[in-house]
This record gives sequence, structure tokens and C-alpha cells, in this order.
Amino acid sequence: MKNYDHKKIEKKWQNSWEKDGIYEASDKSKKEKFYSLIEFPYPSGDGLHVGHPRPYIAMDIVSRKRRMEGYNVLYPIGWDAFGLPTENFAIKTGVQPALVTKKNTNNFRRQIKSLGASFDWSREVNTTDPAYYKWTQWIFLQFFKKGLAYKSKAEINWCPKDKTGLANEEVVDGCCERCGTPVLKKEKEQWMLGITKYAERLDKDLDFVDYPERVKIQQRNWIGKSEGSEIEFELKNLDQKIKIFTTRADTLFGAFAVIIAPEHELVRELKSNIKNWSEVEKYIASTKKKTDIERIAEDKEKTGIELKGIKAINPANGEEISVWIADFILTQYGTGAIFADMHDERDWDFAKKYNLPMKCVLASYQEDKNEPLKNGLPKDFQREEKTFFEKIDKRYTAFVGKGRLINSGKFNGMDSDEAIKKITKFVGGKIVTKFKLRDWVFSRQRYWGEPIPMIFCENCQKKELGHRMSKGTPDVQNAGWIPVLEKDLPVILPKVKSYQPTDTGESPLAKASSWLNTKCPKCGGPAKRETDTMPNWAGSSWYYFRYLDPKDKKFFVDSKKLAYWSKGTAKEKIGPVDWYNGGMEHTTLHLLYSRFWHKFLYDIKLVPTIEPYIKRTSHGMILGEGGVKMSKSIGNVVNPDDIVKIYGADTLRIYEMFMGPFEDTVAWSTESIIGSRSFVEKVWRIGEKITKQQLGHPMSKWTSDVQVEKLLNKTIKKVSEDIEVMRFNTAISAMMILANEMEKTEEPGRENYKLFLRILAPFTPHITEELWNALGEKKSIHVSQWPKWDEKLIIDNEVTIAVQVNGKVRAEINIKAEEEEKSVKKKATEEPDILKYIKGGSIKRIIYVKNRLINIVI
Repeated sequence: MKNYDHKKIEKKWQNSWEKDGIYEASDKSKKEKFYSLIEFPYPSGDGLHVGHPRPYIAMDIVSRKRRMEGYNVLYPIGWDAFGLPTENFAIKTGVQPALVTKKNTNNFRRQIKSLGASFDWSREVNTTDPAYYKWTQWIFLQFFKKGLAYKSKAEINWCPKDKTGLANEEVVDGCCERCGTPVLKKEKEQWMLGITKYAERLDKDLDFVDYPERVKIQQRNWIGKSEGSEIEFELKNLDQKIKIFTTRADTLFGAFAVIIAPEHELVRELKSNIKNWSEVEKYIASTKKKTDIERIAEDKEKTGIELKGIKAINPANGEEISVWIADFILTQYGTGAIFADMHDERDWDFAKKYNLPMKCVLASYQEDKNEPLKNGLPKDFQREEKTFFEKIDKRYTAFVGKGRLINSGKFNGMDSDEAIKKITKFVGGKIVTKFKLRDWVFSRQRYWGEPIPMIFCENCQKKELGHRMSKGTPDVQNAGWIPVLEKDLPVILPKVKSYQPTDTGESPLAKASSWLNTKCPKCGGPAKRETDTMPNWAGSSWYYFRYLDPKDKKFFVDSKKLAYWSKGTAKEKIGPVDWYNGGMEHTTLHLLYSRFWHKFLYDIKLVPTIEPYIKRTSHGMILGEGGVKMSKSIGNVVNPDDIVKIYGADTLRIYEMFMGPFEDTVAWSTESIIGSRSFVEKVWRIGEKITKQQLGHPMSKWTSDVQVEKLLNKTIKKVSEDIEVMRFNTAISAMMILANEMEKTEEPGRENYKLFLRILAPFTPHITEELWNALGEKKSIHVSQWPKWDEKLIIDNEVTIAVQVNGKVRAEINIKAEEEEKSVKKKATEEPDILKYIKGGSIKRIIYVKNRLINIVI
């Protein structure tokens, strides 16, 4: 064999694989299917940095193992290419976004191919391709037809520099995530998608999927399902009432205030009765500068303003309580109003800050006479009817659990769960289910996105409004908005001279007059196109379907192909994707949006499953040297091209999987990559040894070391199991130990080495293919059979156990794995290092934990 030349070897096999198409999936295979998916990358101008390939390599390892296990594997790739970075670059340079995108995707494609990932490039998609976004627009029209897409005024996060609306997750510490400009609240007409109609199913169906519990919690928290009570509080000497929502009606007798959202419509209605209106108005203005996420952050200091002159009447006991506005209450959750009591940590903090009176109305189920505090409260407050005010010992904290009621009239002694229902009924309230989830703001006032395929016609609007008024239904929602005819899709994004967003909040498309002005598809009269574009989430909400049928001009996916790739997965209720890996930052919204689109398509009978992804996993970030986030401005970005050139793609793949647990955030170290290169070179040297034996000996004399064979089988088992739980670092560690033993052994054995190459192949596809070929194999190692381990060879005949004397380890002895207890005890007491500790004493008893330890008690 020649010296290991990674440049020559890696290019050779990449060309060979592409020529032979060995990674292309079949839509008609009789094999069991496996669909593995990554979040398709956004092709930024800077190209890949070494953090990007981490998920590609991980799912490549899984995909390669599945192929070797006999599956028909689909592992596709594409580009999520609409969005702000490309548009901002176009504004800065004057280069068309389409040209920028083409250049960027070409660079990304070259870089990804250099890593040896087994993507099926024949199915490549691009969200900016009109042939692709035609179907994104088509799906939007289906939403519109079913009443789930509608135009409505909404208060949005507005970036005055980028001049566009932002989603909550695009705002960090009150500023635009991209440019750092403080974000404002702005009311604007937006297209909305009715995701709230799916809130219950989006929550419930998480029970059917294999997602980490952390991901399910994130999804459920965002959906925010709460079962509680709606209760009305009358306002003293006023006609208005405040409807509150609470999950803890059992604490109603302890209410010390009603707190409402600053934007609540009732606040303006009460303006003439509020004695400190100027102060209230300033607080409302300051609230508008904060995002919802900031307002509800747990670590945020709770603030509020009392509406002086306004008092509410507690419907449970008739007590007068104060009314406040506070920014941690949101209009879109519940009713936008709550009552506050001491049995909530947030309310407790609020009361302490503003010296509000609190009353304990819950006692703990358990009492301990020897404990001065129970759940942070003095025991006498749990037993006796007392009220305490501002003189609260700082060590006390809110008792937030459920218990037995006290200070609650006829409900005293009742358990919380029973009291919630009975108190709700007692005050004339009702039990309801609420969700935090709001309908999806689907408009962006930018250029580089999918045109929304709607046309506004004033003539049709007048007719429609007149018709509605005659029917006694003066609803103006969507009046005058006419969908583009399906035969006229796609609505092509036109070329424009200026991509600069406008100060008026309109999209740059509003200036494209020849494109903007059109005919109404309904009446044929003059009309105008919608100029807002779709958010970057649109194209990524359904892309996994297009991979199944990327060139179909008649439909977004062929039903037969969809049926094949959905077959046999979770009783055909979930799928088509078997395993989806993505960033932790996308486990909430992207995942939620794509699940929503999938369920909608299921409801209109276009897809056969209720959920898109059977399994979801996540990866941690790779930071720069020293644990700092990689950034062009800092100058710590590491280009994978440089690593591949110097060390090779196989070394890069090994290093990225060996850096630490896959879900953890890890720091890059170019110095540490040398160890991974050394391992790859060691595998090459063992191959040289094997080929020399092959040339120098007849096959009958090719023997192998028994210990190597045992270790090999243990390693096959570990690597097989570790890949399935994404413990790539420990799998590599086991293979490194095996390689060390094989290198030290005179004759590691040709067949053993071939088995080793097979389990290593998903990690280092190039060098293993080269070595496999050098051993005389004609077919690719990547279509060979995944090895199975021999159960007999993974059982140790001998084990080493610790020998303790009075609980302290004094020696170790070797025993047979199934040796009788009597024999083990005899060996332990006769061990020379033990005799000196037990000499002169009497043995009371000997405790033996099989195959682990023995303790001699003297």
C-alpha cells in the first residue's frame, strides 16, 4: 500500500460514489424504508464554518449504518434560501438576491460534498426556486379556502432599521437579533394563519412521537394549554366588570388585587376614573417597547402601576381589592387579567414589592411539629385565621402547592382540586381551557421571500361588504381579497432595482408597479397584488414532502411516493420522516409550524399521517476557540475547507463526533484535532500490516489474537448501540481502544480487520472504502452488511473484584465469572494482602456482591 494521501483518496471516492449513485434512494424498493432528515441549511455568503457540519455528519453516520443494515435510505439535502441575510447583502452590494443565492448554494454544495456526506443529491431542493415555492403558495391558498388564512390588524415587533416585523424569537433583550436595534411595537395589517385551531391536537399528539422530554416541554410551554376558571370581578360604583382567568380558583378567598395587561381595552375605558392617568400612560408606553418574551421572563423584576380610583369586588367574599396593570400580564393569554394571591411566587414577589396585604388561604397537607416552617410559611398561619401585611420575614416564600383550604368560609377544610370546581360554581364562573398560543403572523414587509398569492380588488370588496350587510353579517375580514387562480401559480417574485424596505412599512414590492397592478381573477377589474412576502418559516414547513418528489409539476408530492415513504412507520400514523435532527433553537417554532402544516394537509386528505416526524433529536453548538461563539467580526471562524485540506474530511468527521456528547455545546480546538488524525493514520497502518500478511502467507495461516477478537465483538456491540442513541464520542473511544490493540498485536486477523472497517465506515467513509478495496473487495463497503457481535465472545470468563476489610478496599482478586460464592470467599481470605488485616481478629461475616466486591467484616 502507498502512503496515506487523504486528498487523493477522498476525491477519488467522492467521484466514484457520485458516478455510481450508491446513495440515491429508490421509490419502489422492496426493502424497508428509512427516511433520515436534517434541517436544510441557509446558504449564507460566508459559507460553512466547522459548526455547521456537526448535524450533517451525525445523521450521515445513522444513514450509512441503516444502509448497511439493509434499508432503502433516503437522506436528502436542499437549501432554505429566502431570508434577511441575503437581502441585506443585496442592499449593500447591489447584487440581485437570486444571484447571491446561486453563488452561495454553489459554495455550500462544494463544501458539503467535500465532507463525504451520503446525501441523495438527485433530490436537491431550493425554497427560492419558483418550481418549489409554487407549492408553498398553493398550500397557502388551501389555508385561505378553509378560512385559516386571513388578514387582520396585529401588534407586532417592529425593527426600525430592518423595517420589518419580527417574530418573538427574532428579538433578544428587546433588540433585533440581526442588527441590535431596539424593537418597537407597531400595529399593522398582517396575514395570519389560524394555528390556534390546532392547539389542542398539537399538544395532545406529542404523546405519539419519539421526542426528548425537553423538546416536548418546550412545545407544550409554547402552546400553553391551561385548564382553569373564568370569573368576573365587579368594579366598585362602575358598570364594567373584569373577567379573569385562573388555574387556581381554590385561592380566590385570598385575592389581594386584580392585575390586568397594560394593553387591555378596559384600561382606556376607565381613563376618566383613573386618578393617576398620566403615570399609567407612561407605564403603558414603556411596556410597548418590550417583547412578550421579555415581559414574562421568570428572572425579570415584576413591576406594575395601581389604577388609583378603581376598586374590584372579590366575588367570593365581597372584599374590596386594588386594581393594577403589570407588564407580565399579556392580553393574548387567558383573558388578559388575573387575580393575585400569596400562593403564587410571582404574586408574592409583587405584593412584597408594593406592600400589598396578603392572606393565607391554604394549609399544607402535611404538618411536622418539629419543623418551624412548612413550605416556607409559619405553621400558625396554616392553622389559624390571620392576615399579615408588610412585616413579612424575608425568609418566608410563597406556598404554591395544593392543600386544604383555610380562611375560605364554608370551603374550609376542602381539598384544592375539589375547591377549584366548587368555588368557580359558587361565584358564577365557568371551567374553560385556554392556550397561550396565538395565530401565526405570516407577513413580512421585505423583498426576499415568497410572494403571498392574493389580489386585492376594491370593486369585489364593495360588493362583498354590501352582501354581508344585507345578510346582517358586517364582518369585514378578508373582504376584497381574491386568491390567485391555481393555474396562474407560481406568482413569480419580480426583479426590482431597490430592495430597501420602506419607512411606511410597505414591502419594496409596492414600488414594482408593472407587477403590482393586475386584473382581478374574479371580476376582471383593476386590482393590486399583495406586496408582503411570506416569512422564512414558510418554505421549511413542508420541505420534507418535496424531497419525496422534487420534480413533480402536477402536485407538491405524488400520492404513491408519499404512501411508500409513509408505509410501516408507527402504524402509519406518524411519518414519513423516521428520524429528524436539528438545532435546539428550532425545537419550538419551526417544529411547531411544520407539525401544524402537516396536520392541516392531513385534514384535507392530502397526506396519510397525523404527524410528520417519528423521532426528533438535537445537537449542541460548536463554539470558537476558548468557548466564544464563532463570528466574522471577532475573527474566530474556522473554515472546514482549511481543515479538510490539512487533515482530511475523515479526520474532521471523527473530531467533530469525538469532541463531546452530541447534545452538548463544545469549543473548537485545532490543536486537539491532531489526536483524531493520529487515529485515522493508525487505522491505515493496521491496514498496511494486514495487506503484508495477505501477500506473505497462505490464507490458511491467517490467524487472529483471541483477545482482539473478544474486544472486537464488544466494540461492535458498543458502536451499534451508541449510534442509536447518538453517543458518537463513546463509540469512537471504543474504536480507538480496539485500534490500539490491533496495532500492538502481531496478527490482528484479516477478517477481524474487515469487521472493524465496517463499523468505522459510517464515521470515516473515505479511508475505509480505500482499505476495503485494497483487501480485494469489489463492492463498496457502504453497501456491505453491518456486523453482528457474538454473544459468547462479549462475556468475560474472568472478572476482577475488590476485596474490602470493614468497608475499605485492601486488595483485588481475579475470579471466574460464574465462580461459586464459597470458592470466592476462600480466595479472598487467603489473599496475602488481606491476611495481614484479618490476622489476630475474628471474622463476623463475609458479604459478597456477585462479580463486583467482597467485604470481610472483622
